[in-house]
Amino acid sequence: MFVNQKMTLEDRIKSVIRDVADFPKPGINFKDITPIFYDQVLCSKIVDGFISGIEEKPDAIVGIESRGFLFGFLVANKLNVPFVLVRKSGKLPYKTIGIAYDLEYGSARIEMHSDALQKDWKVLIHDDLLATGGTAAAAARLVEKAGGIVSGFNFVVGLDFLEGKSKLINHNKNITCLVHY
Repeated sequence: MFVNQKMTLEDRIKSVIRDVADFPKPGINFKDITPIFYDQVLCSKIVDGFISGIEEKPDAIVGIESRGFLFGFLVANKLNVPFVLVRKSGKLPYKTIGIAYDLEYGSARIEMHSDALQKDWKVLIHDDLLATGGTAAAAARLVEKAGGIVSGFNFVVGLDFLEGKSKLINHNKNITCLVHY
């Protein structure tokens, strides 16, 4: 695959993200990141991009189901820190703690294993996309409920016009989005 060496990381990511009109419902222009995974060089650059933006090495990375697992795990692995799964209610096999939160139309609940974090661990929360910020804010409250300290947030894509950062800055102002729309 030809890669223009002068392109920024953001430009390169944007060049492969696929827009899918009216998914998952009419009026939504879905940002599909799956084409990124066809380019291993780009995947490595994305992981490096996340790591270069980390101010202080976290004690753990939390990945939000399910696309937050993809790069979140790679970043945790490269930093040599634990990776913690945050999943929808009822998906984890061991004892869990959870938190309910409101969605645009309804509510949801996310959980993690009750023994996943140690008290006062600095935790970086990762997901693929920051839209309204509701799920990431719920994950931050879950980390805090478990005794952890939110050290920041990482996203591949930020839909800045939806102002999701406003829900996260109370937990930590260190918010990284590699691509902005």
